[in-house]
Amino acid sequence: MEIVWIILIALAVSLILGVPIAFSIGISTFIGLLIGGIPTELLGQGAFTALNNYAIMAVPFFILTGVLMESGGLSRRLIDFAKSIVGNVTGGFGMVTVIACGFFAAISGSSPATVAAIGTIMIPMMIKHGYSKGFASSITATAGGLGVIIPPSITMIVYAVIADVSVSDMFIAGIAPGIVVIIFICLAVFMIAKKSGISGDGTPISFTEILRTFWEAKWALLAPVIILGGIYSGIFTPTESGVIAVVYGLIIGLFVYKELKWRDIPKVLIDSGVITGSVLIILSTATTLGRVFTLQQVPQVLSEALLSISESPYIILILIAGIMIVLGTFMEALSLVIILTPILIPVVTPLGVDPIHFGIILIIGAVFGMMTPPVGVNLFVASGISGISIESLTKSMLPFLLTMVIVYLVIIFLPLLSTGLVRFLG
Repeated sequence: MEIVWIILIALAVSLILGVPIAFSIGISTFIGLLIGGIPTELLGQGAFTALNNYAIMAVPFFILTGVLMESGGLSRRLIDFAKSIVGNVTGGFGMVTVIACGFFAAISGSSPATVAAIGTIMIPMMIKHGYSKGFASSITATAGGLGVIIPPSITMIVYAVIADVSVSDMFIAGIAPGIVVIIFICLAVFMIAKKSGISGDGTPISFTEILRTFWEAKWALLAPVIILGGIYSGIFTPTESGVIAVVYGLIIGLFVYKELKWRDIPKVLIDSGVITGSVLIILSTATTLGRVFTLQQVPQVLSEALLSISESPYIILILIAGIMIVLGTFMEALSLVIILTPILIPVVTPLGVDPIHFGIILIIGAVFGMMTPPVGVNLFVASGISGISIESLTKSMLPFLLTMVIVYLVIIFLPLLSTGLVRFLG
């Protein structure tokens, strides 16, 4: 365990000094290997092995899809459709933001992309209609977390690879929890808006308008149907679905909505390449760190420590959820899932916890890190759009953090939300 403590201290120091998370993990792992007398070649071998996986090929394709969809005019049409459904309800614009984030999450698989695509339109619109900057930004930052919960999710793909479970099953498992998260966030928006005296847009809900906006958004709404429907029907694999999504995004953006121009393609490729590079570096270094922890028998030590507190699987899962929330404030979501999956899977599976259900628990726990400083990427994107300070935004996030804690407990205690649809379709 001495090596583990050395690695953790080195990691903490690197993060405090502001070293990017991917390099912090790599540096701390290298130091631990060097001091522990373990061949440092393990770092390179682990990185290669982590990326030498067919399912991982889906990650850059879904990242590219998210950037394409963000640039191709899909977000505005999704917002118009959501507005036609709930725009006149108390807190309607906030609910529109949440629902639109849910739709966009089912296309992009990325939280920051979801916040940017929907927030750029909805945050100024909410502020214009009486929402405070903090309220508008906190709604968007919270709803952006749906990007990793609702399939297709990049984090789900990575978890499935590490935990050796089906990517398709993880995608199916994310549907019901994603809907539950949307409902709870909308309820929170409604209650806060009612207390603040924020009404809807004053336009009566019209079935004709719903049909019109639905028809205009049909190509955007069809994207997740094609992506997920193709996977579940067996027409193509989750990895191949990433390619299909890219081609579909290009066709819709360039030739149907015509808001994506050929001159935009180089920037789209560069942006997605930068994001992909950072994700893959995190994946490679964090996977190696997880292997080092496994070699040092961290799962066994942690298992004994948790079981000494209780042998109830629900108590263990609540403790793990607490660990996820605390660590999420310091580590990026993907890194957290990569590091903790190989450590915690051996702890929970002997207790009868389904690895699919546990994957959803880990992923939702990682969302808290996106919503809280200092690493909360959703906060920084929303702050950049609205111009509110991170300190003020963090205070506005408190009701939504409490809402997510309640949702978290519901999903922990109702495993059928995660596994029911998988069993039904299986």
